[in-house]
Parts: sequence; structure tokens; C-alpha cells
Amino acid sequence: MQSYKQQFMEFLVKNKALQFGDFTLKSGRKSPYFINTGVFETGEAIARLGYFYASLIKEEFNDNFDVIFGPAYKGISLAITTAISLKNYFGLDKFYTFNRKEIKDHADKKITIGHALQDNDRVILIDDVITDGATKFETVELINNLAKVKYAGLVVAVNRLEKTSDGLDAFKNIEEKLHFPVKAIVSVREIIDYLTDKEIDGQIYLTKTKSQEMENYLKKIGVKS
Repeated sequence: MQSYKQQFMEFLVKNKALQFGDFTLKSGRKSPYFINTGVFETGEAIARLGYFYASLIKEEFNDNFDVIFGPAYKGISLAITTAISLKNYFGLDKFYTFNRKEIKDHADKKITIGHALQDNDRVILIDDVITDGATKFETVELINNLAKVKYAGLVVAVNRLEKTSDGLDAFKNIEEKLHFPVKAIVSVREIIDYLTDKEIDGQIYLTKTKSQEMENYLKKIGVKS
């Protein structure tokens, strides 16, 4: 029986959320692969994505949190679908909230939509990936201006196992500076090990050639997995 992690990796490539080629990342790095959770455009696909996030959260945090916070824009759908899946699959009925990029000047002027964060709320941040971690520090600063919350952790889809621009492990850098754990459904190492030359429904998504390009990329900017 496949683990939810193996199911997730196959889910990513089947839906073209994990692509192999030549990509320029937000950080400016040239990468041989790209992860985009924004491609899930059907109810079935986004619901399935929520299940994988919920499975990770249940495994790592159990019931020790109150709120799922998704930073705009990709984090919005992630927070909602994960909250639904936590209830449907694991019986955990939790709050969700997300921020606006711009504050409205009429009607509901709050910066967040969903649960209004309260002091001592235990918050799990949710996002797609971490490259250098810069945007995560911005999200924490935004939340800290709203309430004195307690951070349970940060969850993402994939750990790219990359260093920051100053040579630090991106995950450990967040953990050490913000004092909460960072968890990923899978790492790029797991992706390479599981998908290389693996036939899925008659198709090989990650060839040995592309796999070697990923290995070379990790040798330059990666951390030890």
C-alpha cells in the first residue's frame, strides 16, 4: 500500500504541478524543476491536495493547533482546502484565515479574511514551497502586528533542500530565527529517489537525465537531506 507521500508525488506529476525543465525561480536561481500548486483548478484536484496537507499536519501536529493561516495568494486556497480536509478525514474542526494583499477602504476593512486572530491562538502557517524563506519572515511580521499568537509550525508541499543566499539551510534558518518547526510533505530528495525512471500509468515523468540535472543543482545550492 502506498504511503500518502508516495501518492502525493504521483499526484504532483500527473497534474503537472511538478515539472522538469529549465525554470527561473522568484529568487533568480535557474532550476531544473518547478513546483506550482496553483495549477489545481478542479474541485477534485484541490480537495485531493488538501488531503495531503492535512495528512502531514495530523502526523506532525496532531490536535495541537487552532488556526491554519495561508498567505496571499497561493496560501488562500491551501488554507481553505486543508481546513476542510482536516475536518472530513481526521475530525479536526479548525479555524482558517488568510490575508489580503491590499486593505480595502470600505465595508470590511480588515487585512485578514476568515478567523480574526486572537492572542494565544496556536497558528500553523501553510504555503507551497520554501526557496530562501524570505516571504515567510514577512508573513510572520504581518501576523505579529495583528495578535500575540503562538506558532505551532509551518507546513509546505516540498522541501527543495536549498541554501539561502548567505549559505544557510532555508528550513533550519526559519526554525532557528522564528523558533517553530518547518515540515514538508516530501523533500526533493524523496522525489528523486522515488520518481527517477518510475513508470506511472505507462509514463516516465522523471528520466535519469533530468534526475542527474537535479542532482547537479543540489550539489551547487543544496543542503544535506
